[in-house]
Amino acid sequence: MSYQAEYQRSIAQPEAFWREQAAHLPWFKAPERILEQDEQGTWRWFVDGELNTSYCALDYHVENGRAEQPAVIYDSPVTDTRTQLTYRQMRDQVAQFAGGLRRLGVEKGDRVVIYMPMVPEALIAIYACARLGAVHSVVFGGFAPHELAVRIDDAQPKVIVSASCGIEVNKVIPYKGLLDEAISLAHHQPEATVILQRPQQTCALISGRDHDWESVIQADPVDPVPVKATDPLYILYTSGTTGKPKGVVRDHGGHAVALKYSMKTVYNVEPGEVFLAASDVGWVVGHSYIVYAPLLAGCTTIVYEGKPVKTPDAGAFWRLIQDYKIAAFFTAPTAFRAVKKEDPEGKLLAQYDISSLKTLFLAGERLDPPTYHWLNELLPVPVIDHWWQTETGWAIAGNMMGLEPVAPKAGSATYPTPGFNVQILDGQGQPAEADEEGSVVIKLPMPPGCLVSIWGDHQRYHSSYMAAFPGYYLTGDGGKFDEDGYLFIMGRTDDVINVAGHRLSTGEMEEIVASHPGVAECAVIGIADELKGQLPVGLVITKDGWEGDPAELEAELAAMVRKEIGAIACYRQTLVVDRLPKTRSGKILRKLLRSIADGKEYQVPSTIDDPSSLDEIESVMKQQGLV
Repeated sequence: MSYQAEYQRSIAQPEAFWREQAAHLPWFKAPERILEQDEQGTWRWFVDGELNTSYCALDYHVENGRAEQPAVIYDSPVTDTRTQLTYRQMRDQVAQFAGGLRRLGVEKGDRVVIYMPMVPEALIAIYACARLGAVHSVVFGGFAPHELAVRIDDAQPKVIVSASCGIEVNKVIPYKGLLDEAISLAHHQPEATVILQRPQQTCALISGRDHDWESVIQADPVDPVPVKATDPLYILYTSGTTGKPKGVVRDHGGHAVALKYSMKTVYNVEPGEVFLAASDVGWVVGHSYIVYAPLLAGCTTIVYEGKPVKTPDAGAFWRLIQDYKIAAFFTAPTAFRAVKKEDPEGKLLAQYDISSLKTLFLAGERLDPPTYHWLNELLPVPVIDHWWQTETGWAIAGNMMGLEPVAPKAGSATYPTPGFNVQILDGQGQPAEADEEGSVVIKLPMPPGCLVSIWGDHQRYHSSYMAAFPGYYLTGDGGKFDEDGYLFIMGRTDDVINVAGHRLSTGEMEEIVASHPGVAECAVIGIADELKGQLPVGLVITKDGWEGDPAELEAELAAMVRKEIGAIACYRQTLVVDRLPKTRSGKILRKLLRSIADGKEYQVPSTIDDPSSLDEIESVMKQQGLV
């Protein structure tokens, strides 16, 4: 079927369309009531269906010929370890660990917080929760104790699963110490913790509360517990405007149907092929495309405990593709900007055979055209930008590789994914014209797999996402459709700046700045200006080996922006910095940069990768008279 035919059918006949997709899963009770609104007015999918995600992803494949196929490959350059688990081994260990959790009192509906490094045991713990019908909440391993405590108090877990330590490049992070401090800070106290002892750093266990992983996983195996399609599968916290994180709730049924559908339609990956998402299980990409989607589709997933560079070098990704015959690879643009910075000409690629690779996918932030062009020239496969959010759990838009791929356009996420009725609305809530920027929204009902609430605060779900434009989900991103129907996401709506009454996209300016041959990475922010309201300022990291003059670079970038956008942009000032403040998932903290420049008080977000980067930025801004 063509893309247009499939997309139009998904919008015009959503119940019939998603009934067909649901039929590809092994339900315990197949759903008849496909789409309904609940008493709070929220659209819910497969209301009377019953299934178990752990069964769908593991037991089903063991029973249908994939028992000895690798399910999980673990590759850890930081510990020099490589192992793999077949579908049968995964099924057995998950069933036993679920038995161990049950022995600790975990039952259907209970919450379990998982605070783990990138090891196979993290996936085993996640699937064990799903097997019991318990609700898991994975917190990014290494989160500060205060932030972990906030999540413990919100989710109120019966059990917390963690490890003695995490391993970074030349650094051991004592997870157990962080966890103990978080529990001491939290009002809610778990009944038990389970600790995976890693040989790089073991830890003492607290008698009566802490249990060793090896003893817990020795339990008798348990069968998958049937749950309703609408029962919660997991809570995943995402940052909110108030500072308190929002616990995005995903359900069992819609989640499984959407992810299974996406593996073929979005990624064009067949059962038995190897899929790598270079992310972390603490982020939504890790949940969807390391943990769940590959195994729901009968593929092999990779747990990579390493970095794109320095483990050992900028050829790390190419080595993974060669060693495991990876068919589809998914990561964030920031990862390849790091590769590009260390190996600008991509020379390391020549050392590896990446002939297994069919497609490279990028998401998590806007794929800037310079990075897109660099990858496109370097690689012999399609480079696909696709756009999605923690809240949606899978791609809102992309170039559908399993349907009818089209010619890409740099800077565009191509077309909306079937099921997502994406529209652009102007400030008055009216449909925007082609090439007119506005708020990107999704007309309700959203397709399966999207969030169904905020944990413990459904009113916040409504006010955050549904109230701005009734009948639509507010993505919080600005963008446009061009005359060919291609979707361009220009960044968060607060990344639009107002210069002398003119609304300008900092994303567009970043494209221009990043195209300079001396620039490795950049951010453009709007700072307060008494005369014009806001003025754009660029912060750039130069490429390794660049020996130009910063004053000349500033003049060249100003001329480039003036040429591409016009004098109206008022882009004049560029600061050369060593690094930009980012979240652990690689997003540049632009709002924080604006607060620093404008002299406003700010709260250092829990998701920041390296807080010291803020001090460096503030120092440079002061030297340049910005602060």
